[in-house]
Amino acid sequence: MANVTVYNMEGNAVGEIELNDAVFGVEINEHLVHMAVVQQLANDRQGTQKAKTRGEVSGGGRKPWRQKGTGHARQGSTRAPQWKGGGVVFAPTPREYSFKLNKKEKRAALKSALTSRVNEKKFFVIDELTMDAPKTKVFDAVLKALNLNKALVVLDEIDDNVILSARNIPDVKTAQVNSINVFDILKYDSMLITKSAVEAIEEVYA
Repeated sequence: MANVTVYNMEGNAVGEIELNDAVFGVEINEHLVHMAVVQQLANDRQGTQKAKTRGEVSGGGRKPWRQKGTGHARQGSTRAPQWKGGGVVFAPTPREYSFKLNKKEKRAALKSALTSRVNEKKFFVIDELTMDAPKTKVFDAVLKALNLNKALVVLDEIDDNVILSARNIPDVKTAQVNSINVFDILKYDSMLITKSAVEAIEEVYA
């Protein structure tokens, strides 16, 4: 099992925590990680794009000129794709982009992402993250003390003071244990997680 240093809000090491290999020490499955990211991005797509085909554009019912004798190429409608204002060839229509991943695949992908963060030394554990009031300056000081910039901050439960403090800092996102996902874990350069959140993740996924 891997041991990770536990820091306090001032950036000082205050101990160590032993991570469960069943969650933070699995064999990384890059294919499942990729599929989990693709699924999340696909599920977020609205799929509402629409353009009209030549059959849906208004007008164009009359043949613009007779078939022969004008010197023009033959034309059947002014709404054919080659005309200005005409329909679109193979026009996009509303569709559903989402697809399903099995529960075991999702869990395996999340464990792989967490393991990669531990292996890359981008997994930082803090003993507690509490604030008396929303203060962006205080939260920013915590990040600077730990030398973190683009970070995903994971809490074991909702803390409005922490969430509001982090909200105005660019490239920082807060999440709870039950809402973490592979995309966010990989998107941010590092992961800052409370000690209690680590224990909660191990309890759910081990």
